[in-house]
Amino acid sequence: MNTLDHALDLAARGIAVFPMTGAKTPLKDSHGVHDASANPARLTELFADRRAELVAIATGTPSGLSVLDIDRQHDGLIWWQANRHRMPATLAWRTRSGGLHIAMKHRPELRTVAIGQIGTGIEIRSTGSSAIYWPSAGFPVLCNASPADWPDWLLPPPKPAPAASYAPPRVADDVAIGRLIRFVTEAGQGERNRRLYWAGCRMRELAGTGTLSRRDAVSILTETGARIGLDRQEANRTARSAIEGARS
Repeated sequence: MNTLDHALDLAARGIAVFPMTGAKTPLKDSHGVHDASANPARLTELFADRRAELVAIATGTPSGLSVLDIDRQHDGLIWWQANRHRMPATLAWRTRSGGLHIAMKHRPELRTVAIGQIGTGIEIRSTGSSAIYWPSAGFPVLCNASPADWPDWLLPPPKPAPAASYAPPRVADDVAIGRLIRFVTEAGQGERNRRLYWAGCRMRELAGTGTLSRRDAVSILTETGARIGLDRQEANRTARSAIEGARS
């Protein structure tokens, strides 16, 4: 198959693509990702340019696919080995640098996430971005399954790794505090603020016994909220509201 054949094969599956040079850049005087199409006639025209050496997928809304980019040069394969058992069977191919592209169904709430923010050497390519379809340059398709649903656990914002910057106070109720922290950190999207507030109300009760200061309780909740992706100021407001006994 030549480059155009690969482009037409993807288009037949409803995937919008556009040409790139061998240096992974849009063709000069083109509109890059905005040229992406699944129309065979349009693709025949685009790929007639002799500089069109690679097929690029317009990720996100145009193609209905978002891509998990696993970069070998930034140790992404270490993350992959630790998490591959959690991944569904889905369309995947090898990249020129020895990494992987894992293509799954786009979700409206899914956004592009820069490398390193979701895991070492990991990047999410969604609407407004693109991913090279390296089989168009001879690299292997590793799995030709139909694109799977994008898993919930890979939705941004990712939960940051626990930071070592905060040490909880040594108090008699540290077990209870630990349970409240876990309750908050296990929150799903849409319930983080509610769980944070509920935990704050329970910490207010602990503060009432004299074993935990209100200042420490607010600090614990603020740090916990920041760890799970809440804006620090928002987490602090929720914490203070809970500890003071009334919503702001």
